[in-house]
Amino acid sequence: MKILILNGPNLNLLGKREPEIYGSTTFEQYFEELKRKYPQVELEYFQSNHEGALLDKIHEVGFLYQGIIFNAGAYTHTSVALADAIAAVKSPVVEVHISNVHAREEFRHKSYMSKVCKGVIAGLGLKGYELALHYLMGI
Repeated sequence: MKILILNGPNLNLLGKREPEIYGSTTFEQYFEELKRKYPQVELEYFQSNHEGALLDKIHEVGFLYQGIIFNAGAYTHTSVALADAIAAVKSPVVEVHISNVHAREEFRHKSYMSKVCKGVIAGLGLKGYELALHYLMGI
């Protein structure tokens, strides 16, 4: 089973950026923990601050992998292109947000992607990625 964890803009700053919201663990540290915990899954991680690179990655794996866990960051609220890419591929996508976007600024309450994703997990910190993984693994 192959699962891609895909992170969008500014998520490369986890561990440094607003630790009161996002915590002090880097995503790389968390990803290594997930790989140790779920050795039966071939996990891949990709992060980009560029919308086109995220689109290219969805196109690359979206017909081959058994799932994508996607935190599009701010692109969640602005990118019709990413929503179209998710709708176009066969791999199920779970939308994840570390913070509770509905408890934040008004513009963060709208997701262009939610309608084409299998589900949305928000506000549970990094644990949301593991919960999305459980869903995609069928557990």
